[in-house]
Amino acid sequence: MATYLVDLSPSDMQRRLGDALSVYVDAMRYPRGTEDQRASMWLEHTRRPGWKAVAAVQLGDADNGLHDGAQRSLTEAELATASMLGVAYGYCGAPDQWWQQQVVSGLQRSGADRMRIAELMSSYFELTELHIHPRAQGRGLGEALTRRLLAGRAEAYVLLSTPEISGEANRAWRLYRRLGFTDVIRGYRFVGDPRPFAILGRTLPL
Repeated sequence: MATYLVDLSPSDMQRRLGDALSVYVDAMRYPRGTEDQRASMWLEHTRRPGWKAVAAVQLGDADNGLHDGAQRSLTEAELATASMLGVAYGYCGAPDQWWQQQVVSGLQRSGADRMRIAELMSSYFELTELHIHPRAQGRGLGEALTRRLLAGRAEAYVLLSTPEISGEANRAWRLYRRLGFTDVIRGYRFVGDPRPFAILGRTLPL
């Protein structure tokens, strides 16, 4: 089986939303039903400025390995039926977005300089979601999707949030550190979520 990296249009995301959310739920080990709560938000995100999404899909080609979708244009039928192994998306950060408001609040509480806050918030891409199905983890798909998602972005920074893990001992943390993400805020608690999160960022291009 061959795995392809492909860009998803807003209509592709709408058609494959159930599969994308299934990857998300399995990767995060959330209870079934969580996808129903997230569906409308993911669709709303497709309408935000600068939205981009990429996926890793598996086809029954004779060869194995990871392929860039640009090297072999998948037909609409192939994209519609291919098994989804991973998904990532994001968009331009903006002052009217809840996530930016949360990050600004956290930076202010941490004593960050106003100029530093303004610099980060004025030009960044929010890497909103990045998930690999458990059966496909450990194959480099997370890094491949991240690099494809961030290629050619015009923003000065990329920012993301990830749950705090003791010793940063999971694949997500190892990926972010390997790609050069550094601490922006640690131990932040978003409204409505009891878990501590880290806000990480780095300059673009990757």
